[in-house]
Formats: sequence, C-alpha cells, structure tokens
Amino acid sequence: MIQIGNRTYELIQNYKDAWDPEAFKQRYSEVLDRYDYIIGDWGYEKLRLKGFLRDNHPKANRDTAYSGITDYINEYCNFGCKYFVLQKVKENHKEHHREHGKEHHGHAKHAGEEKTVPES
Repeated sequence: MIQIGNRTYELIQNYKDAWDPEAFKQRYSEVLDRYDYIIGDWGYEKLRLKGFLRDNHPKANRDTAYSGITDYINEYCNFGCKYFVLQKVKENHKEHHREHGKEHHGHAKHAGEEKTVPES
C-alpha cells in the first residue's frame, strides 16, 4: 500500500519495474486526489502522472475513464516506456468520518475504533 496525503493507493501494474516511490512523491499533486487511478509513465528519464476515473464515474469520459488507459499508453507515452498504475483504495467513509470527527472535536477515541490498513 502507498500512502500519500490522506490517500491510500495500491500498485496494480508495474510494467518494466517503473515504480519509484521517491519520484512519485516528488511529482504527486493534490489535483490527482480526485482520481480513482493514477498512471505514471517514464519518458526521457522524467516521470509523468495522469489521473483516471473508474468507468462508471458520472464524470468519466473517453479520455478520463480507466478503460482508456491502454489508449493513453499507446497514443501519448513513448513506445515501450516503463509505466505503473495505482488504484485508490476505498475507505469506509462512515469509519473515516467517525475517526476524524472525534479527532477534530477533541473527543477521545474508544478502543477498537481506530482503522488500520494492512501493509502489503
């Protein structure tokens, strides 16, 4: 699992060993927070990041839907380049609200309320 900001991602594809956590952290922008998938591709030793939405997302279109990642790789990436794909890990929104709501209001947490994400 990859943690950046308050988001957690899972590496679901790592073509030609493209994943570089330090380069990803340096290039990551909060603009990517709204996407369900992030593709990172390498060209001329520079990492580019682009976000994609799940296919059934109301704002997804041909250029932003996850099903378009292959087209993006074929059309916009250097031929045969290294790339990786991250998928945002869904969190239990109710649990997230309960944890953060209590922290922000100064209430103590009760035993067993803290959510942990297992490491892979």
